[in-house]
Amino acid sequence: MSKAVFYHAGCPVCVDAEQTVLSYLDASKVQTEVVHLGTARNRIEEAEKAGVKSVPALVINGSVYHINFGASLDDVKNG
Repeated sequence: MSKAVFYHAGCPVCVDAEQTVLSYLDASKVQTEVVHLGTARNRIEEAEKAGVKSVPALVINGSVYHINFGASLDDVKNG
């Protein structure tokens, strides 16, 4: 089974992307975790190491997919 992590910051763009994108993932094939970086600030470094540059972003098996530009990761870190 593949593992996916959806990183976001809670902004309207992120919430819309979460609802839209995650509804298309097949739960029988992909184990998905949602990480709100505004409330789980301790996971920002993890997102950076995964290659996330902006949120919302989906990381599947180590590959990063930047979905739309809600906020840069630097904005999230400093916010």
